[in-house]
Amino acid sequence: MAQTHKIVFYPVGNGDTCQIVLASGRRILFDYCHRRVAENDDDKRIDLKKQLKDEMKAADRSDIDVVAFTHADTDHIAGFTDFFELRHAAKYQGDDRIKIKELWVPAALLIEEVERDKLSSEFAILRREARYRVLEDNGIKVFSKPKRLMDEWLRQALKDRGEVETARDHLFVDAGTLVSGFSLAADGAEFFCHSPFIKHCDEGDELRNEAALIFNVRLRADGADYDFLQIGDSTWEVLEDIVSITKFHKNEDRLKWNLLNIPHHCSYLALSDDKGEQETEPKPLVKELLLHGKKDSYQVSSSDPIPDSKDMYEANQPPHIQAKNAYETYRKKVQGRRVVVTMEEPNASKPEPLTFEVTVGGVAWIKAISGAPAVLASKPPRAGLESRPIRVG
Repeated sequence: MAQTHKIVFYPVGNGDTCQIVLASGRRILFDYCHRRVAENDDDKRIDLKKQLKDEMKAADRSDIDVVAFTHADTDHIAGFTDFFELRHAAKYQGDDRIKIKELWVPAALLIEEVERDKLSSEFAILRREARYRVLEDNGIKVFSKPKRLMDEWLRQALKDRGEVETARDHLFVDAGTLVSGFSLAADGAEFFCHSPFIKHCDEGDELRNEAALIFNVRLRADGADYDFLQIGDSTWEVLEDIVSITKFHKNEDRLKWNLLNIPHHCSYLALSDDKGEQETEPKPLVKELLLHGKKDSYQVSSSDPIPDSKDMYEANQPPHIQAKNAYETYRKKVQGRRVVVTMEEPNASKPEPLTFEVTVGGVAWIKAISGAPAVLASKPPRAGLESRPIRVG
């Protein structure tokens, strides 16, 4: 049987949730943004909690292999405390919560301070869960190992447990390396960590976007390799660092992409510090990254709709139409297929999950039919079902 991997982007408004379902059935979820108001019928955003529960039921699963929180802003973690089972406290267990086999977090999440009046915030709860898993030495990977992490928490925490300060070194993943636990041979997938760099975590203060997780995800289907550049919130400075460092280490193939998760909900700040009147002009190394897109590639903006209107050209907050215009320009340069906005497909009135299939023939957008249920199981639907999706790539 032909190998088929799926990459799904969920219409959560200006927020991020993306899931990779490998041909083997292993699931990797990037971020979780469920707004309670999205449970109302009149809200256009997807009821993410219900959607993922339905998918897990269809796949006969009660756990997800990897849940990666790229950083701790609300639009990447909203509602996770009501959905996932957390190991550090009984109050977050039971009630059909979805278990996390392995949690992936940036090191900055472990060392960011929590103000006393925010101890019950979802960020604080996520930090407690991550710290608990580190100390328990189970079910977690931490990306980057800055000096601050050791100085401000881990060294003393391990000493209190009677352990040496190197006892958790195997849990840490450096930028520029492959993440253990996945391989092209065994899974048809590998994850190359582009960011965070140690300097992003050691520069002090709150630097969530600069210290966020960024990956080259390489998927192999029947011997053919395709690349997904998974970027959450980031800045043009970080992207230029990634291009520069990756080239220095002669890993330029990790900059190529067939599918790009457009950074930070199509903010111009992922391209440049100057928005421009009609179109953002990307910084030189960001241009290089965009030109690494392959023929027939796709770009996805996980954001609110981006209509070509006067109001959009004057908007302060993302999405920025000037940025979208830039992505369209570079799509044409590399002969890409589409720039797709999550809250616009199949229409802006009732957006549905965006599903891309990766097969030996390439990356294809499987366009949803408006009104048809979108439930992602780990096995394909039976032949002959009505309301079939449309393959557009």
